[in-house]
Amino acid sequence: MHIHILGICGTFMGSLAVLARQLGHEVSGCDQNVYPPMSTQLQAQGIVLHEGYDPDYIDACKPDLVVIGNTCSRGNPAVEHVLNKGLPFTSGPDWLARHVLQGRWVLGVAGTHGKTTTTSMLAWILEHAGMQPGYLIGGVPKNFDVSARLGESDFFVIEADEYDSAFFDKRSKFIHYMPRTLVLGNLEFDHADIFRSLEDIQIQFHHLVKTIPSNGMIVAPDDVPAIDAVFDKGLWCSLQRFSTHKAGGSEWQVESVSQDGSHLLLSHGDDSAEIRWSLLGEHNSRNAVAAAAAALHVGIPLAVSCEALSRFKGVKRRLELIGEVGGIRVYDDFAHHPTAILTTLQGMRAAMTAAGATGRLIAVIEARSNTMKMGYHQKTLAGALSPADMVCWYRSQATRLDLDAIAGETTTDLRCIDTTQGILDVLADEVQAGDHVVIMSNGGFEGLHQRLLALLESGLSRAAG
Repeated sequence: MHIHILGICGTFMGSLAVLARQLGHEVSGCDQNVYPPMSTQLQAQGIVLHEGYDPDYIDACKPDLVVIGNTCSRGNPAVEHVLNKGLPFTSGPDWLARHVLQGRWVLGVAGTHGKTTTTSMLAWILEHAGMQPGYLIGGVPKNFDVSARLGESDFFVIEADEYDSAFFDKRSKFIHYMPRTLVLGNLEFDHADIFRSLEDIQIQFHHLVKTIPSNGMIVAPDDVPAIDAVFDKGLWCSLQRFSTHKAGGSEWQVESVSQDGSHLLLSHGDDSAEIRWSLLGEHNSRNAVAAAAAALHVGIPLAVSCEALSRFKGVKRRLELIGEVGGIRVYDDFAHHPTAILTTLQGMRAAMTAAGATGRLIAVIEARSNTMKMGYHQKTLAGALSPADMVCWYRSQATRLDLDAIAGETTTDLRCIDTTQGILDVLADEVQAGDHVVIMSNGGFEGLHQRLLALLESGLSRAAG
């Protein structure tokens, strides 16, 4: 069968394309934003990409089925062509549920933040334990070669996203997945383009809870009232709680032995084990204990999980060190929500303090999410920037954020800059040996990451000459 995917370079749809290819289908796709790492991954899998939504290209492909991503809505030329021609079509989550997940033990990871990293951790734990799981991850985990695979067992680990399924199916993606094991890591308001309130999101999460069988299990923190409110609506399976403190009665505990979170102690009853890894921050300690708790549900002992996590390499674009030039370290990070920005910068600051670093922490931010552009996070961004010494914020014309007001509310040196070249000019003047530069964007950011490294290299070469 020839499957053509609209919006193929999204993290979910790109991973779905990989699974379809592994099932033996001919796969092609189109998107208006084609950039690494997803574009290079797809090309390596032999999947044909076309930039833009040209109806003639669909006719040339002659697909048997069109899978339509949720970024494609009415008015999109390709969508209109599919409807006008009467071509068979479906959503990504529906196709996945019917052709990949049916009859398998699904381990889902849901929540506002940390889904990609926690899913990667959980898949790696199962792999390390010899279970050869299938998985679909909304990013590229460094412990695997690709963001999705069918696997060789009944177990399938999936990043369970609350975003809608398609323009014709406004249910959250995760409603299709029917997990037996569910990690619900956190819950905040997000996706203001499709949800009106936190209560709207909680309704979708409770629909998810309703799909879990009575012999299933949910793993959740003990300190998130928004999650408790979901459970108050009804719960029909077992619940395992985790905590970062010892005062409560949670079944699972995680304690940071080191200041930066690179050395952890996980406990479950009388059982405990340590993790020593390269990841940083409290948010990753929470991800780790959640993954270990979910792994125990499929029979993996805590010691094995911690051994696997000690070998966990992280995920591309999650505080990923992409280069160091002249003592200046440059990182790529996906954070695009105030909480994610804050926890990432706190983790980086703690690591710098633990290492005795004397340089500055500089954040470069492109706010691309619909929620951010709509200005919903206006009141929380100033606090999120506080761990940084300086922030270069890309002032997009599409945003409703009052950046001048945010600059007046934060003690951080906030520079609002209209172009990526302007950002590079500021960084060229400002950065010096010992600085850590974290570039935060959930898009390509006009290639800013590599442009900065090239600029630093050229400056170093001129100095040497």
